Amino acid sequence: MRLDKFLKVSRIIKRRTVAKEIADKGRILINDKVAKSSTNVAVGDTVTIKFGNKTLTVKVSALFETTKKDAAEEMYEIVSETFAEKF
Repeated sequence: MRLDKFLKVSRIIKRRTVAKEIADKGRILINDKVAKSSTNVAVGDTVTIKFGNKTLTVKVSALFETTKKDAAEEMYEIVSETFAEKF
């Protein structure tokens, strides 16, 4: 599954176009490698996303083409969530 679609279906990012923009700016890593929006995501991959001062790392648990809001969290497990300090 494409990275931008995974982020939208799992509801980590609300819109696929926003996911594409963030990925194309180099702010998303898959298994510690910079990923583009078209990069394929597989079960077991570690995805790191940098949102401004927040960094979210998740491990892909399952891939669904579509899912309901309640089941979206089953697609990943949060490994870490860190916040940069403000000065």
